[in-house]
Amino acid sequence: MERDPADAIAFMLKQEREARKWSLADLAQRSGVSKAMISKIERREASPTATVLGRLSGAFGVPLSVLIASAEKAAERLSLSERQSIWTDPETGYLRRAISPAGAPAELIEVQLPAGAYITYPASAFAFQQQQIWILEGCLDFSEGGVEHELKTGDCLLLGPPSDCAFSNRGPLPARYLVVLSRS
Repeated sequence: MERDPADAIAFMLKQEREARKWSLADLAQRSGVSKAMISKIERREASPTATVLGRLSGAFGVPLSVLIASAEKAAERLSLSERQSIWTDPETGYLRRAISPAGAPAELIEVQLPAGAYITYPASAFAFQQQQIWILEGCLDFSEGGVEHELKTGDCLLLGPPSDCAFSNRGPLPARYLVVLSRS
């Protein structure tokens, strides 16, 4: 059974904002996401896109997975498949499964990017972590700071210094890849 992380996203977003004593306007200015959208996400009236989550995590200086993971989940050593959090981007259909147990020093994230999907993240979303992308199936076009990478099954890319990034699947089939994150 999939666990819907929408409640945890809304909770973490509001918790992070309030812990910093930021108003909706403060977070909107820092992230480039409108006050109205932030408010709707916090009230569970809207589901954020991957791009919006990337901007919010960058503004907070926390990994994207922190906003998606359960709000108060205790550290575990075993992450059972049926209990792993799965989030789907309402705009692109991008599917993200958090594989690692909470509190692991490296996070494993399985992603399925539908054919034709395109997602961007600001450099700030990568400023506090090191990231690798390993292509499990299909092809992925990845742009980091203007450098283009055409990745195919079996390829693994270690990302460079933080820069604006874009994930694109121009192929006819979904691209499935593993993202490995470690804190910088």
